[in-house]
Formats: sequence, C-alpha cells, structure tokens
Amino acid sequence: MRLRYCLFLGLLTAGQASAITFQTRLEQVEWRVEGDQFECRLSQAIAGFGVGEFVRRAGEQATFRLKSSERWFDNGSATLLAAAAPWQPSRGDWSLGQVAVGAGETPFNSTQLQAGRLLTGLLEGRGPLVRHRTRQGGDPLEVRLSPARFGKAYDDYLACTAKLLPVNYDQIRQSQIGFPSEAIELDDLARAKLDIILDYVKADPSINRFQLDGHSDNSGNRLTNRELSRNRALAVQAYLVSRGIAPEQITLRFHGERYPLVPNSSKANRATNRRVTLRLDREPPQAEAAQASATTADAS
Repeated sequence: MRLRYCLFLGLLTAGQASAITFQTRLEQVEWRVEGDQFECRLSQAIAGFGVGEFVRRAGEQATFRLKSSERWFDNGSATLLAAAAPWQPSRGDWSLGQVAVGAGETPFNSTQLQAGRLLTGLLEGRGPLVRHRTRQGGDPLEVRLSPARFGKAYDDYLACTAKLLPVNYDQIRQSQIGFPSEAIELDDLARAKLDIILDYVKADPSINRFQLDGHSDNSGNRLTNRELSRNRALAVQAYLVSRGIAPEQITLRFHGERYPLVPNSSKANRATNRRVTLRLDREPPQAEAAQASATTADAS
C-alpha cells in the first residue's frame, strides 16, 4: 500500500526543514465553479490534500474552507494568509488572522471578512495559504492555493452569485410578520417579506408545512387579544393561499398576549409583540405518515 507521504508535493521550505507543504503544480492548477440558486462554490483541487473552496450561500457573503478526507490538522487554530505568488517575490503576504480548527472533513470555515480579503488578494495575484501543524508530531504544515488562471473562474463565480436567491432556508425557517399598527390587515412591508419567503419556497419543493402562530400585545382584554391574534394569523394564511400554498399544508394557532417577545412596557414594544410567527418545515409527507403510524402502534 502506498504511504500517504508519497502524495506530498513539497516537504521542505527554506529555513523550515521539516515543513510539509501541499500545493498543486502550476501547470495543473484549475479553478472550478459550481452552484445553483441556493449556493455557489469556487474551488481548487490541492494535490495530495483535498480541496480549497469559497462557498457563498444565498443571503450571505462567501466563506473559505478546506476539505480533506485525511485529518491533517490538529484541533486549535491555524494562520490564514493571502500569500504573494512565487513570481512576485517582492510583494508581501497579507496576514488575515486565525481560524479555529476542529475535527471532520472540513476542519474550518473562515469568516466572511477573511474570505472577502482572500478573493481580493487572488485578483491581485496572492493565493490563500493556511499554516498549522500536523496532527501527529506537530510538524509545520502549509496548504497553498495558486492564483493562476483565477480571473476567468472568478467571472463565472460572479455570474453564479448573481442568480442566488436573496435568502437561505436558515434565515427564513422562522420569521416574524409584523403588525406595527393595531390593524389586522397585512401592510406593504409584511407582504414584501412574505413574497421573499414564498419565492424561496417556490424554489425549494422540500418545504411542505407552514405553521402560523398569531400574537397580540396586552392592550385589550384577553378575549379581544385572542381574537386579534387569530385574525392576524388568518390574514397571513389567506395571503399564503392566494400565492398558491395549499390550505392543508398550513397549521394555524393563536395565543393572544400570552407570549410577548418583549415586555409590553412601551408603544414600540407593543408594536413588536403584534405579530405572526411563520415557521417552515421540510418534513417529507411519507416520514410524517410513518411517524404517525409508529405513534399509533406504540399507543396500542
């Protein structure tokens, strides 16, 4: 069996005799762009190591990460740099700070700010460089990406990001639809927010359940507040149905003043508490049916 050390491209660097360096040969460098309306990825294979990639999800800025089937990194932190290209020795490296390193196939994700600076550096001929130590023995370890052939791939990446949805699932899976006035009708802001959510739902057919929870402030008596919260939930339900959501996919509840987000101690706080919480669920119908059957069997 071949030793994994035969995969190393470079083992020595000046002044750092035991350093291990992973880097793809210049003539083999290739940037790839993949993605859809949910996520775009700009990646480079790193010989003997795995992949370095920029990942931008809908509704977010990009982060940078490494992926490897081998656990080369020890837990702790690594140094992230935008390193000057070998053909530009007079240019200095940019130190972008530390990244926390953990276990798994993806040992770290950079911050969005660090990834943005790495992309800027690549456009100027600097390549991402991660410095750490190996898991066993503590030898210095470097993983480098080359800026070669980056320009065209970056243009393709920008074309991909231009098609991303404005939000991702994590950002909308639980949303607050506000009723800042004491009315029970949706205002323009509420409709605009629901439209963004519905555009995402249209693109993601795995979402098939909607739970609406109506709320009020404490201005009226309990019966009045309960009815207000019900009517606000009904207003959101009616809008969802008008945009093509099947009524049987919607669960509606109303709670009156029972669950305020903030104390009802001011006009602004009371406006915050007048709301409908919309929760999305991706549970497949067959899984739901199987779960119900299992519950029935347990009960019997």
